[in-house]
Amino acid sequence: MRGVRPFWFGLGADRVAAVRASHLSQEFDVVSFELTSAMPVEVEVAFDLSLSIDLHVDSFAGSHEAAIGGTTKGQIELGEFVTWRARHFGRVWTMTSVITEWDRPHRFVDEQHKGPFKKFRHEHEFIPVPNGTQMIDYVEFTAPFGPLGWVAEHVVLDRYLRHLIGVRNTFLIDAATKAGAASSVRDDDE
Repeated sequence: MRGVRPFWFGLGADRVAAVRASHLSQEFDVVSFELTSAMPVEVEVAFDLSLSIDLHVDSFAGSHEAAIGGTTKGQIELGEFVTWRARHFGRVWTMTSVITEWDRPHRFVDEQHKGPFKKFRHEHEFIPVPNGTQMIDYVEFTAPFGPLGWVAEHVVLDRYLRHLIGVRNTFLIDAATKAGAASSVRDDDE
């Protein structure tokens, strides 16, 4: 007996490459996760706070994150981009994100246009609830470098990105609490 031949034996070179690529894409799928946070403000305020470049920069002061291109101050809007520079894992990274979808005040999506990921998509959803807004982050990403990227995604990046989004959300909740307190003071004065 000659041994077992691979299932692609006898296929043309183009077909072998296509079969191998389809198996790799199935093997190294997109990593995704969801985080939910409660913000003690109206949905419009939560939406606007989440689009603030200034709050984003302040929330990541520990990684020296800076907006260096595109919309670098104020609130980013549909079709606009921002280029970020930050230090993570002892290295300086840059990433350009674009706001690709927008349904004010219910949801928006930012996606990597250029940067370290093969794919990065972050959907922000805002749902009015009693006493505020439920904010849900849906994050999908794929690291480059095939099998090595898959290991990085599952061993390091998934947990690290969850942590970063959690830090940002905690910062936004604090900002929302201050905004809510300022709003209730204004309401009492009227």
